[in-house]
Amino acid sequence: MAQVYIVTGAASGIGRALCQRLLSDASNKVCACDINYEALAEIYADHTLAESGGSLILQQLDVRRVDQWQDVVEMVLNHWQRIDVMCNVASVLKDNWIADIVIPDEVDLHFDINVKGTIYGTQSVVETMRQQGSGHIINVASLAALSPVPGLSLYSASKYAVRAYSLAAGMELEQYGIAVTTLCPDAVQTPMLDQQKDKEQAALTFSGSRTLTVDEVVDAIVGPVLKKRPFEMVLLPSRGVVAKIANVFPQTTGNFVDTFRKQGAKRQAKSKN
Repeated sequence: MAQVYIVTGAASGIGRALCQRLLSDASNKVCACDINYEALAEIYADHTLAESGGSLILQQLDVRRVDQWQDVVEMVLNHWQRIDVMCNVASVLKDNWIADIVIPDEVDLHFDINVKGTIYGTQSVVETMRQQGSGHIINVASLAALSPVPGLSLYSASKYAVRAYSLAAGMELEQYGIAVTTLCPDAVQTPMLDQQKDKEQAALTFSGSRTLTVDEVVDAIVGPVLKKRPFEMVLLPSRGVVAKIANVFPQTTGNFVDTFRKQGAKRQAKSKN
């Protein structure tokens, strides 16, 4: 069924792959948003824009700016009169050791983009979806939202907040016909992962048996997430079980961190080749 989508982080990684998959169905209508408008214009140059009768809107968006979120929603409603699916994908990650001096700007960056950006994106479409009596908000968190990750404390903390907010939103908004799904993927082969390949702090990111592809994440979104509208989906499920157990027993988990870090460091080294 044709739907109207808003997707953030559409110039790279999961957001880019998701938009391209959605646009492969000519009946879908997509508003692709990113702070880097030049990249959007280059990536989607072959698509016909909505102004010319096409099914694509390109919109520069800083997810930290409420006024820009209002502009996005207004533009989409002016073109297509409804919003069916909001996909909050945009995210940042900077590795950090707790014992090192953390730059305040890096703290703000994680919480302004990952947390506030997701909250603002969610809030921006609630009233429209409530009036429609339907809608689906998909917030991309991380496996790091299920279990703390030493070396990525700011990122992990921000994704914990994304997950907590999204689950609460799902419980509140269900009465209005609005589903909220929190998607928690393990490490995904994206530019964000590439920046971690040389960082000792990020070794635990590579502790799984393999990394996910963006297509696997998109398959999950356009498949079971959109069809079943769950509160939460974890990729891979087996890693999710381990992460949730680790979260319940942090003292015990702490005893095995070095083992997992060494395992991750070996796979991290292989990923450079």
